Amino acid sequence: MTNYKKEIANKGNYGIDAPIVIRNLLLIGILLIIAAFFILQINGIVWFTLSILLLLGGIVCLGETILMVWSSKKGKGYVVRELIERLNIKENDTVLDVGCGRGFVLHSIAKQLSSGKAIGIDIWNTNDQSGNHLKVTLQNAEIEGVKNRVKIINADARILPFKENTFDAIASSLTIHNISSKSERQKAIDEMYRVLKTNGRVAILDFQYVEEYSQMLIKSGLKDVKISKLYFSMFPPVRIVTGIKK
Repeated sequence: MTNYKKEIANKGNYGIDAPIVIRNLLLIGILLIIAAFFILQINGIVWFTLSILLLLGGIVCLGETILMVWSSKKGKGYVVRELIERLNIKENDTVLDVGCGRGFVLHSIAKQLSSGKAIGIDIWNTNDQSGNHLKVTLQNAEIEGVKNRVKIINADARILPFKENTFDAIASSLTIHNISSKSERQKAIDEMYRVLKTNGRVAILDFQYVEEYSQMLIKSGLKDVKISKLYFSMFPPVRIVTGIKK
C-alpha cells in the first residue's frame, strides 16, 4: 500500500464528539466529588462509606470525560485509518460519507483520492458534535487541501439524494445510532445499499447497534458482512461493520 493511503485529516478543527454527554459527565463528576467531601465531615461508618462511593463515582465520571475528549482529539484517528483500509478505496473512486459532521472521515477519505470525489451528507446536529455546521466542514476541507475533491450536501441518511449504483464505497462513523427507531435505521442501511455500486464496500463505525447493523446489511442484500474487534483507542470502544454489494 502506498504512503498516501495512510494519510488522514489532521490539520482542521473537528470539534468534540457527543459534547452534551461530556458536559454532563463533567458536571456529575464534580458534584459527586463535592458531595463526597461534605458527607465525609459527618461521623459514622455509613456516611464514610457513602462518601467513598460518591468519590469513586465522581472519579469514574471525570475519567470518562477525559477519555471521550482524548478519543475525539486523538484516538479516533487510529480507528479511521482502519475504516479507510477496509473500504479499499481507489484514487478515482466516488465515495460517500453518511453523517460527515465537521469532516474528519470525509477529508481523510478525500486524501486517498486524486481524480475521485468524496461526498458528505449530514443534517449538522450540534448535539452530536460541537460546532457542527456545513460552513465549518468546508473550512476544514480547505485547510486540509482537499476542497476540490469534496462535495457536501445537507441530507438525511434515510433519504439519500442520489441515483442507484452511484458510489464505489460508503463510510459512516458514529451516525446511524442517532436514529432512534430500528425501522428508520434499517431505512438508512437500505439507502446505502441502493446507492452503492456492484462490488462496492460499506463500512460502519459505531459503539451501538453493531450486531443490528450486521443483520440489517445482510437483510439489505450485502455479502461477506463482518464485524471487527473492539477498538479501545476510542471511548466508548467501537467496532467496524463491513459488507460488499455482490
